[in-house]
Parts: sequence; structure tokens; C-alpha cells
Amino acid sequence: MTSEDDASTLPRRQLGRFLRETREGQGLSLDQAAKLAELSKSGLHRIETAQVAKVKIREIRALCEIYGVSADETSRVLKLAEQAQVKSWHTAFDGLYSDSTFNMFVGLEASARQLISYHEIVPGLLQTADYARALISAFYRDSSPEDIDRRVELRLKRQAIITRKSDPVKLELLLHESALHRVLGSPRIMAAQLRHLAEISKLPNVSLRIHPFTSGCMLGLLHGPLVILDFGINAKGEQVEPPLVYFEGAGKPDLYLESADDVRRYAELATAIRSTCVDETRSRDLLRQAARSYAA
Repeated sequence: MTSEDDASTLPRRQLGRFLRETREGQGLSLDQAAKLAELSKSGLHRIETAQVAKVKIREIRALCEIYGVSADETSRVLKLAEQAQVKSWHTAFDGLYSDSTFNMFVGLEASARQLISYHEIVPGLLQTADYARALISAFYRDSSPEDIDRRVELRLKRQAIITRKSDPVKLELLLHESALHRVLGSPRIMAAQLRHLAEISKLPNVSLRIHPFTSGCMLGLLHGPLVILDFGINAKGEQVEPPLVYFEGAGKPDLYLESADDVRRYAELATAIRSTCVDETRSRDLLRQAARSYAA
């Protein structure tokens, strides 16, 4: 085990978020749950807000029993508690977090206040159902139609954080021009997807800019897709959670970078990409132009 400064915060965040949401779902106040678990109110609050590195397994098991968590979910939660004390300069997660309830990125994404995203295909938050189905079907080739439908439905539900009327997440998408020309599904699906991007980019919380082929190689890196997540500040002007950088594993474990130096380095990369993107109006024009070419 490691010191609190060395341990990754990500499993603690996911653990705390799950316990808080489960407690609230049971209609228990922080004080009520703490008394039932024989914890102090401040102690439970520290667990829920990821301020405790050395999580005690017996306390987590007791909370799961109080909240009526199933045996399978309890097993996952306890593994998460164990992972919360593992030292790593980066954090890679695999199948343990692929379940819809415990998906690490989905939980972080839903908690973020701002997302800065660079992609070479349309990201999940802005995909149409047909585009999502084409992608998911290609990746999960041996899955049943019912499983594909379930995955598409879950992906579309995630989009509510962008389109909800109350306090939507701010999304800045830097989309490489290749995404407009890489045909997924069919020309009809591509035309509808690009028209959708042009329309949704009009939302006040969405900024979409095309990164053209002519922009070259930013900072000398072939960096690939990435997402920078910012969780905003509270009423005291303090960070709710530290920002981080996410890289989708694409069949391998997902990668998260948490250190301030790493976040700063990729923020600088995003700034470099942004500086060579076309503006939002021109980006919408390019999307509509490409959509018309597919419909021809």
C-alpha cells in the first residue's frame, strides 16, 4: 500500500460517487447512514468525496449492507476500494469498470462541468443512433442484436448531459477533418450524422471546430483522441475535483492521467490544436458541405 499522496484518486472518486448516489437513492441522509454504519458524519463525508486514501474494507462492506447493494455489486465495490490504494503515475482500467453501473469514464463524464475533446471520429456524446450502431456493431461483432441495441441506448442516454435544459455540460469538440470523410455505416448514415453535428453545434454550451488536414502535426505529436475533463469550482472558489485527461483504450485498458503536469501538457496541446482549427461558422459549412456530398 502507499501513502495518500501516491494513491490514485480515480477509484476513490468512483467509489465515493457510487456510495453517495446509492445512499441518496435509499432516502438516507448523511447523518442517518453514518449512524447505521457506526461512522462519524465527517468520516462518511470524506469517503463520499474521495478524501480518504486508505479506505477500510469493513466500512465499505457495512455501507453496502445498509444500502441493500447486491452481492455482485458489493464484490465490485470492494475491488474498487482495494484499487483506491494502488500507486500509479497513471491509471489504466479494464473489464472491472466496463459494467454500465461502474463505467469509470461515464461516471466522470457525468460529473464534469466542461469537456475539451479531440477526436478523429464523432464522439459518443454527439452520435446519432445509426452512427452509434454502426460503430458498436463493428466493435462487438459477436454480440446479439439485443446487446447492440442496449449499448446504443446507453450511449444515447449519456447525451442528456449535453442537451438537458438545466446546467448542461459545456463541450468543446475539436474534430479532425478525417471524421467527415471516414464512412461509417453508409453514406445515408454519414449525411444524417454530419447534419446532426451542424445543428447541435448551435447550442450555446457546444463549440465544434474542424481541425483540417492542412494543420499538420501539433507539437510534433501523433497524439490521437483525448478528452480533458474539468469539474468546476464550488462556492468557495475551490476545485470540486482535480481535472484529468482521458484516453479511450479501444480494446485495451482505458488510460487516465491525473498529475497537474500531465493535465497542463495536454491543455497546451489542445490550445495548439484549437489555434489551427477553422472557426465555428466555417466548421458548420464544412459539415453541411460533406453531408450534401453523401446525399448526392
